[in-house]
Amino acid sequence: MTGERVLQIGMDPDVIDFSAWPDQDADTLRRRIGEAEASLRRAGFEVTACLLHDDADAAESMVAASFAQEAFDVVEIGAGLRTSREYTLVFERVVNLVSRLQPGVQICFNDSPETTLDPVLRGMAR
Repeated sequence: MTGERVLQIGMDPDVIDFSAWPDQDADTLRRRIGEAEASLRRAGFEVTACLLHDDADAAESMVAASFAQEAFDVVEIGAGLRTSREYTLVFERVVNLVSRLQPGVQICFNDSPETTLDPVLRGMAR
């Protein structure tokens, strides 16, 4: 694989309330996200990371800015965005925006930063 483009969308670690995860903090999550990005690059993907604010309007603007620069083969949406109740509106608006900006793009979901490569590979196989 060479040159396939992946957009990673997730929550910016700086906006997350880690009180439910006492062993996690922004720096640790940032490191884990960076390792996921590195694993995608080692697999031959070109990666754009889009770490969102918790405001839905700002999140939409950030995603739109990513798509204004390039088209993507797969959009991977992180588990923190899609499974956290406080980000339901952000998640909903991001998915709908991605569908409008690039109809037909494959969307995949990870369970954690460590599982990012597998869903991206599934998305590429479709």
